[in-house]
Amino acid sequence: MALPQTKAAILPLSKERRRFQRVRVNLLGRYMLADRREFPCQVTDMSPGGMAVIAPVSGQNGERVIAYVDHVGRLEGVIARQFLNGFAMTVSATTRKRDKLAAQLTWLANRHILNLPEDRRHGRFTPRNPSARLILPNGLNVACRVIDLSASGTALKSDQRPEIGALVTVGQVTGRVVRQLEEGFAVEFTRLQHPDFVEENVTGG
Repeated sequence: MALPQTKAAILPLSKERRRFQRVRVNLLGRYMLADRREFPCQVTDMSPGGMAVIAPVSGQNGERVIAYVDHVGRLEGVIARQFLNGFAMTVSATTRKRDKLAAQLTWLANRHILNLPEDRRHGRFTPRNPSARLILPNGLNVACRVIDLSASGTALKSDQRPEIGALVTVGQVTGRVVRQLEEGFAVEFTRLQHPDFVEENVTGG
């Protein structure tokens, strides 16, 4: 009697390869080495199991790294190898977290293929309660006013003027300053927000 052993052994491996296919990306972030030093970085390709990082300090092979990557969030792993101007690291995650990361990478890849704009497809609106709290890069927590809001960003009225590219938190949502306005500045969220919850996450209203 013929035993279909070969087919049974190959299929799971091919599924695993698909799950860990690397995606070309261009994502900014920051990372922390084992000695707690933090540096900015740029992720050039990623899979649910690892990523390549352009970084000013590479660390040592096997060293633990915590990274915060735009659109993806917090990732942990160890340095697998070093290369010119950066390093490759593993991503340690549960199966559920890997599946979520795979979905995020698929979205990023499709957005790149379709040449979608960052935020202009998401309609802006004025929140019912425009009051919000703003955490600046230096940790200062101040009040601000939301001029308008979308799933991918917000315009704020504020006396504070963080520089373009600065990482800030509005309510519970993190984003980067993308332009200055007459009475404040505009922020692009690091991760696309669900339209039904963005107002609550930003203003608490």
